[in-house]
Amino acid sequence: MQDRRARDLELLDLIDSHDGIPFEGDVWRIVREERDVLQGYPAGARWDPGTFDVLYTALERDGALAEIHFHLSRQPVFPSKLRSMLHRLSVRTSRTLKIADLEALEGLGVSRDSYQTLNYDRCQEIGDAAQFLGFDGILAPSARWSCQNLVLFVDRLGPDDLQIVESEPIDWKAWRESQRKSR
Repeated sequence: MQDRRARDLELLDLIDSHDGIPFEGDVWRIVREERDVLQGYPAGARWDPGTFDVLYTALERDGALAEIHFHLSRQPVFPSKLRSMLHRLSVRTSRTLKIADLEALEGLGVSRDSYQTLNYDRCQEIGDAAQFLGFDGILAPSARWSCQNLVLFVDRLGPDDLQIVESEPIDWKAWRESQRKSR
């Protein structure tokens, strides 16, 4: 069992002061070919401390690609045999914590300088507090692309809140090349 630290009461009050927003629209999510795209897991990534199931998505196609590409690129050799699928999902939430921009993140105690790093401590505290307070997800700036990411708390969503719209395989080499050309 994972040791749990006491929640930051000031942070709980800050987050509890937000009403939350509904979200309805399309998002993008990438998973390995054999994985169920709608299955959440406790990732222990930026917005979850690894104690509840989440789905990480982006509001832009390239935002999802940039997020996953960043993590794959951290390996000593980019995985050439990995088969990833890009999925467009239709999502409906009712009470999502909206963190509009980097200024709003700073108001919650996240440093602009550390946001693009792998230091997730404060963001995980925010995610844990939001989930604890009954939010169904977090809409926040991507650390890798100029767009918003939507992190969904799976236990707060109903079966009709997530639908697969379309899926396609990813050619990572082609995507990297398109990014080089666009610079």
